[in-house]
Amino acid sequence: MSGVVTFKVPKEIKEKMRKYSKVVKWSEELRNYVIERIRDLEREENLRKVMEVIKTTKGVPEGFSLESIREDREP
Repeated sequence: MSGVVTFKVPKEIKEKMRKYSKVVKWSEELRNYVIERIRDLEREENLRKVMEVIKTTKGVPEGFSLESIREDREP
């Protein structure tokens, strides 16, 4: 399902868009831009959420890595 979005541009821009309408599919260009911009914003939001979770975790105890390596090496 689709919805309609309208927005205003200066008159001279609209005239230029009309001039190039045989070369550029404006609705497709604008739709693709909006979709990509929203994806970028969602990525940023998800990254912020992940960073917040990372900040609240305590991490691993001191010496954990060394112990794990030794355990893996033992037969």
